[in-house]
Amino acid sequence: MTLKDLHIASTDKSPDIFLHADGMIRIKGRGLAINRTELTDKVLDWIDAYLENPAEITYVIFAFEYLNSFSTTIFVMALKRLSQVLLKSKKLKISWYYEEDDEDIVERGEYIASALHIPIDFIVTKRESGI
Repeated sequence: MTLKDLHIASTDKSPDIFLHADGMIRIKGRGLAINRTELTDKVLDWIDAYLENPAEITYVIFAFEYLNSFSTTIFVMALKRLSQVLLKSKKLKISWYYEEDDEDIVERGEYIASALHIPIDFIVTKRESGI
């Protein structure tokens, strides 16, 4: 069975999520989840299916306006799973976009990088940037 791309539109509490079978994953917006939802499971299930035949390079782009503790936990789970591509001799490239003065978002990204022992490229953006 061929893996289909998955798009989950943003809400006032969740980011816009694009999961492309060609290895491009983009998550942008606000992460205000307070509990695990059906959408969380949908994303994790998609990642599990993707890992059966991942692209040579998996690109993950994060561009958060806000990210609470619970949402951070969810994205740690997702990245932990995605890091399994490295065990298949594939590459994982993670880009973490943040606004120049947003220290909280940078700290969350640094926490994730150190907790999972994976490199993350931190990239400064301007507020009007359309990542």
